[in-house]
Amino acid sequence: MALRSDVGIDLGTASILVYVKGKGVVLKEPSVVAIDQYTNKFLAVGEEARQMLGRTPGNIVAIRPLKNGVISDYEITERMLRYFIRKSMNKTIFKPRIIVCVPSGITDVERRAVVEACQHAGAIKTYIIEEPIAAAIGAGIDITEPDGNMVIDIGGGTTDVAVIALGGIVVNTSIRVAGDDCDEAITKYIRKKYNMMIGERSAENLKISIGCAYPVEEERYEAVKGRNLLTGLPMTVDVSTSDMLEALRDPIHEITEAVHSVLERTPPELASDIGNKGIVMTGGGALLYGMDKLISKRTGIEVRIADNPVECVAVGTGKSLEWLKSLEIAGAEIHGRK
Repeated sequence: MALRSDVGIDLGTASILVYVKGKGVVLKEPSVVAIDQYTNKFLAVGEEARQMLGRTPGNIVAIRPLKNGVISDYEITERMLRYFIRKSMNKTIFKPRIIVCVPSGITDVERRAVVEACQHAGAIKTYIIEEPIAAAIGAGIDITEPDGNMVIDIGGGTTDVAVIALGGIVVNTSIRVAGDDCDEAITKYIRKKYNMMIGERSAENLKISIGCAYPVEEERYEAVKGRNLLTGLPMTVDVSTSDMLEALRDPIHEITEAVHSVLERTPPELASDIGNKGIVMTGGGALLYGMDKLISKRTGIEVRIADNPVECVAVGTGKSLEWLKSLEIAGAEIHGRK
């Protein structure tokens, strides 16, 4: 039995990743909970609950307690965190120290909600680290050097764009447009063009399989099933990559505009560094086909996708456990009991 485990948590809108010091990422589950409304009992958490989205009877609801990178349902988030922390750790004598990753644009009230949820879920001490910093560490960037580095982290609920130098964020923006908005845009497009209603899981599957932010060399098609809005009966249509390009135009445009606005506000010396080094993309949104090509075309700067972009933030959060004192110096917030 270990005395204490230090834990890093990437508290994402779409999924939660837990990093345990010395073990790496030990848990990666969708941040979804299924609850019986009559008894208030947890029926399923994570992947099992995600399978229930859009398919539950009246007394069961599948809930995403995090929205746009912040807590929208405090009580359920706390219970979900406690469940994931227990599931990812062996028995320990002392409560864990937890470092949680949050979007760079959240308010003080939203930060406090995250800290309190972790404290009630069993943390002895809670540290807060901002997503761009964690993403940069996870991508293997030395954030302590004076040279500027630019990171774009596209998650489920938020997109964080930041220029980092000397261990801190110099210029940044955080917009609440990301993967979930792309799913919603696909749903709206299918409804408008094909008079068909599809669920959020079907939209997400379309985005993963044929979604694109940049024209593809060869047109591809994917069959999707849904409900005909005119007849009310099930129907199937073949959706093309061109449809996806059109459907995703608005959310993708907002993300590229956010990147442009950060570059406009970047000091000239750091902008020169970024021009030489390129931009690093992390998060699940980095896997959307052509996202790197589009940003590179719009900015004229080389863009590379980090190795294993989905786990980058969690890995960076976990690695930062090894130098908590440096984090304190760099201005990370610390909460909890000594």
